Amino acid sequence: MSLLQVAHRFERYFLSAHPVSLEHYRDAIAISQETLIRNLLQKDKSYSGATPNELIEELASPYYFNFEAQEWSQIQGQLAHIVSNSVVVHDPTCIAHLHCPPLIPAIAAELIIGATNQSMDSWDQSPCATVLEQKLTDWLCSTFGYGCNADGTFTSGGTQSNLMGLLLARDNYAKVHLNWQVQKEGLPPEATRFRILCSEVAHFTVRQGAALLGLGENAVVTVPADDNFCMRAADLEARLIELQNQNLLPIAIVGTAGTTDFGSIDPLTEIAQIAQKHDIWFHVDAAYGGALQLSNKHSTKLSGIEQADSITVDFHKLFYQPISCGAFLLKNRANFGLIRLNADYLNPEINEEQGIPDLVTKSIQTTRRFDALKLWLSLQVLGVEAFDEMVNTTIDLAQSAAQLIDGDRHFELANKNPAINAVVFRYFGDRPEAVDLEQINQQIPKQLMLMKKAVIAQTQVNKKTHLKFTLLNPLTQLEHLQSLLAEIKVLGQKLERDYPKQ
Repeated sequence: MSLLQVAHRFERYFLSAHPVSLEHYRDAIAISQETLIRNLLQKDKSYSGATPNELIEELASPYYFNFEAQEWSQIQGQLAHIVSNSVVVHDPTCIAHLHCPPLIPAIAAELIIGATNQSMDSWDQSPCATVLEQKLTDWLCSTFGYGCNADGTFTSGGTQSNLMGLLLARDNYAKVHLNWQVQKEGLPPEATRFRILCSEVAHFTVRQGAALLGLGENAVVTVPADDNFCMRAADLEARLIELQNQNLLPIAIVGTAGTTDFGSIDPLTEIAQIAQKHDIWFHVDAAYGGALQLSNKHSTKLSGIEQADSITVDFHKLFYQPISCGAFLLKNRANFGLIRLNADYLNPEINEEQGIPDLVTKSIQTTRRFDALKLWLSLQVLGVEAFDEMVNTTIDLAQSAAQLIDGDRHFELANKNPAINAVVFRYFGDRPEAVDLEQINQQIPKQLMLMKKAVIAQTQVNKKTHLKFTLLNPLTQLEHLQSLLAEIKVLGQKLERDYPKQ
């Protein structure tokens, strides 16, 4: 077979202007679209109810893994099964996690991102995409109150962004206080004394980041939280004095703007003042709460965030972008120099002299998707005002839901005034002293999902199992929650018979 014949054979596999390519592209898109409409968008349940074992057994069939060439029409049944057994994130009762329904413009952007396949690690692989991402990053820095010296980079989400904040904090401390370049010389001898401070309810990625950076989880020192699950600033100051007396070296303080369970926001202004007083890097994890910056009503809850040295913000939560999409913002762009690397084949130093934009020196990733397009297109189509309205709507709903739960003797509310839109509570029942409330509350989310009623979460508060509504979806109404709470009561009463106290 000649090279020309081979090329013609491959036309159907790749997107190009060739008529055969366009025909197969249109078929693929049409079948994918129809599969979504029939098997996801027309569902009126948050989940199909299939158990883990049922899915494992179904997908064990050779029907899914023969990997012989087939027409799109032959694969449609397999696709339908996969889609129909996905959680339906737009359903009003899919309210377990920080897992949002994606905006239509962002879904459209995903198609463009996949088709153009721009790689953000060099300008010649992503010319316009590089410039647009940088401009959008500049807008984000300004939106969060940073000045003209700020910069940032798009990331896969909070885990990567928090890691970058701790990485730069570690390397900055070594450079400024120890005259040590971690990038060149590795960890300094003093690294065993490095400490990172955060709230006792901060995200687990603070500990994870400390471990990945070679400091170990034991380098993380937790600060007590108050009754609203916010860091106690006075206790932070006390912890710093304790560390100083122990000859330990605090290199970073992490404030949280939206804890995973409660949406609690630490007193950022007070923490910033303490960090400045002690000359410690201040990082804010606003993966959850960052979208409040777009709310005229609630942005004051983030007061002080502009004083942080770095900020984590996720767009696949309250900005309603498809996974994955986040950003890491840096108050002083010069600190990106701590991780800067140049490769002759990718980003030679002469590029900077010639004014060619270069994003790879600001990221711990090399190849990156053009995820900025999703957020940009969503902002272009909806406008900032729509984000303001959506954020406000979900917070109002959470507060109404909390009042509803607090007024029902069958439930016990953990957070009476949600800071954002997470509501934590537990089924308490009629006879709490006679039944195993732990088992009952553990069973409720599992059974609701398998009964096709709802997808809700569970968590631990003071070593007791609680239920959680994470109300990110602007389509969720109070009536949906009233019906769901009624379902939970019926299920709870049934489970009371199954789980008496031993």
